[in-house]
Amino acid sequence: MTITIKTTEEQARMRISGRLTADVLDMIGEHVRPGITSAELDQICHDYIVDVQQAIPAPLNYRGFPKSICTSINHVVCHGIPGDRSLRHGDIVNIDVTVIKDGFHGDSSRMFIAGKPTVSGERIARVAYEAMWKGIEKVKPGNFLGDIGHCIQTFAESRKCSIVREYCGHGIGRVFHEDPQVLHYGRPGTGIELREGMTFTIEPMVNIGKRHVRLLPDGWTVITKDRSLSAQWEHTILVTSTGHEVLTLGAEDRAVRKQP
Repeated sequence: MTITIKTTEEQARMRISGRLTADVLDMIGEHVRPGITSAELDQICHDYIVDVQQAIPAPLNYRGFPKSICTSINHVVCHGIPGDRSLRHGDIVNIDVTVIKDGFHGDSSRMFIAGKPTVSGERIARVAYEAMWKGIEKVKPGNFLGDIGHCIQTFAESRKCSIVREYCGHGIGRVFHEDPQVLHYGRPGTGIELREGMTFTIEPMVNIGKRHVRLLPDGWTVITKDRSLSAQWEHTILVTSTGHEVLTLGAEDRAVRKQP
């Protein structure tokens, strides 16, 4: 396993790509409403990344993926392909954005709700959000990847939800997906020890039902086997000398969360 330790200059470039990624998610929120299609959301994001940010949407043509963002609706766990289905009142949708700027990637996703939320939709989105932050809080030099996974799993299961195990977070930098793999379950004190300069994503996929998933014939879309709701949030994280820095905070979180 080869884990890249980012230099000070590389960290600065990742802050830029991370901020651009967050800006896309800040921008698209007002467009998530009943009646819009996920393909339309994709086009809006694509145009913003390419024309406004002068950047590259990393998912487009990545291993054959046909769109610029992923849109995972309701029981879709991850990697949903934007299409012609219109959002309905109460739909929950994860929008996953990865921006490349000057050769470096920023990767983040958020949950959005079209119209008035359902009780279960609002609940699973909240549990997934809190689970992600529980994991982020464990990031500091000397801790282990297993500490992150254990904290996320313990929290989600305490809320009677389940953690998807087939998909995980990942190292990121010049490469979209690099080492290490960041599992969202595990045992404390196991796995890779965290070191200053590491960058990776934390992105737990949390199901309101059982954890088991199924890959659809398109080769990308992952759904819950029991068709229960699933939610996911994602941030790109830098390990600092004293803890961590979240590189993909949106405007709202930047206003309320302290950063180094």
